Amino acid sequence: MNALQPWHIIILVLVVVLLFGAKRLPDAARSIGKSMKIFKAETKDMAGDKDKAAETEEVETKQLPQATTPAPAAPAASAQDKQVADLQRQLDELKKQQAATPAPAEQAQKNAS
Repeated sequence: MNALQPWHIIILVLVVVLLFGAKRLPDAARSIGKSMKIFKAETKDMAGDKDKAAETEEVETKQLPQATTPAPAAPAASAQDKQVADLQRQLDELKKQQAATPAPAEQAQKNAS
């Protein structure tokens, strides 16, 4: 008596289509699917991280201490730092330009006054 019958499902589908519109439903389903895929991947990564952590603990106890050597990646790191600084500078300039130019809505209000 309380079981879902086919006409219940039809009514639910009609209500969902009326609420969200037929054009938005495929996009919503696509985004839900992508979210589920990302969620599954992250949960697998978390489970893999726990396994890797246990393995690395075993490996770390077996390894001998290594002699310290200078890192050859220092020039690459400085190049990356320079790129980050350049990008930050460009972002600051864009923010200043955006703050200096009034929004179109503000201009329309000024013109209407």
